[in-house]
Amino acid sequence: MQEYSKKYNKKAILLVNLGTPNNYDIKSIRNYLREFLSDRRVIEANPILWKLVLNLIILPIRSKKNVHSYKQVWNRERNKSPLLLYTKNLAKNLNEKLENCIVNYTMRYGNPNIETKIKTLQEQGVTEIAIFPLYPQYSATTTATVYDEVYRILTKLRWQPTIKGIKPYYDNKYYIETISQQIKSCFQSLNYTPDTLLFSFHGLPQEYFDKGDPYYCHCHKTYRLVKEALENEYPHINFGLSFQSRFGPKKWLEPYTTTKLEELAKQNKKVVLITPGFSVDCLETLEELAITEKRNFIKNGGKEFNLIPCLNDSQAHVEMLCKILTQEL
Repeated sequence: MQEYSKKYNKKAILLVNLGTPNNYDIKSIRNYLREFLSDRRVIEANPILWKLVLNLIILPIRSKKNVHSYKQVWNRERNKSPLLLYTKNLAKNLNEKLENCIVNYTMRYGNPNIETKIKTLQEQGVTEIAIFPLYPQYSATTTATVYDEVYRILTKLRWQPTIKGIKPYYDNKYYIETISQQIKSCFQSLNYTPDTLLFSFHGLPQEYFDKGDPYYCHCHKTYRLVKEALENEYPHINFGLSFQSRFGPKKWLEPYTTTKLEELAKQNKKVVLITPGFSVDCLETLEELAITEKRNFIKNGGKEFNLIPCLNDSQAHVEMLCKILTQEL
């Protein structure tokens, strides 16, 4: 009985991020996009019609187009995407800091996948797993689909581990404090005085919010709390919120980051941009914002543009997550 207790009854924390292609070639990107865009939580459309559109139109076009985008941000030395490397390092650093539990990581789409990591943890004697989606703001398109996949996998297991979900931390005081301090550090390092701080969150179709997805409200709560933490110290700063990465012809949450930055550029504003909804840097921050949107900002007459990096695998991020996990577990 003692040997059983020693080998099993271990606890684990499984960090979950969105995912990434295995490489930046067309085939890898196509496989990743097919899995991602086939998720009914992500795309709410007639499944038969959507399958035709996805395979005949979207995948051939976007797979080829995204090669250049991924190529610009890919870590050639490690042959991995930044999202994967940062998430892996984050799990490693947390594992070293947290006692009496194993910390591992996985991706909702692509590799390493959730099923493989749950099996790995079970082989290590884990019987309790805390699932920690690295999305501060909840959405059915991100957080919910993680749990869909976890419980789908559990239906195939004869010996199921106990599962606990870590709740979204969009209004957690440690998260707000960490983001606020990150902004202060950025302001102190700049060689210009910014007049605008724009919070850019990943977008979502408007109809998803209309059906009850709380994501829009969570983004605004994060924005409001950080603004309240900073506005007395920085009275000259104009705060703003926008949504990026619109996909398809439907209306998405507004205002759009692209439109907002164009307006700010024409007003000759000195802009600092932050993306508190992304736990680590990825294609949407490193390419879409840092390269494409910055280029458009300058093209429209803007002069000063600075993108604050995500928390990534920083010590501040590790300490913040440790505090949140201590609260939750």
